[in-house]
Amino acid sequence: MIKLDDAYDDGNIFAKILRGEMPNITLYEDDKTLAFMDIMPQAVGHCLVIPKQPAVTFLDLPDDASAAVMVTAKKVAAAVVKALDAPGFMLAQLNSSAAGQTVPHYHMHILPRHEGLELKFHAREPEDMAVLNETAEKIRAYL
Repeated sequence: MIKLDDAYDDGNIFAKILRGEMPNITLYEDDKTLAFMDIMPQAVGHCLVIPKQPAVTFLDLPDDASAAVMVTAKKVAAAVVKALDAPGFMLAQLNSSAAGQTVPHYHMHILPRHEGLELKFHAREPEDMAVLNETAEKIRAYL
């Protein structure tokens, strides 16, 4: 596999979440993936899908793990669109710190989109946990 410069750090926050060392607001989980709310959302309903396998970038991720992430992202995106009555959504995935990746564990962003609503800056402003939990309940109802 082709590797970019960033090395996997098993102390990253997503690795800690996978080990149960850090809390998260889980939306969906299976044997290969975990989907949860982004605590610094760029839009209401912003969530993440991660593989359970360690990898920093798309190029590091084995094919079966990348396929599993996409299957989960499709499931969760459909639930986000329904739950939030979103006319569109965006998938975003950043590879390496040079591209703006802030956590060195591969992850896919799902961002519901509504016309006229601008996105907040990436990874800057934490959301109130009560608001995140309320949004998560709406999304889970469609999973």
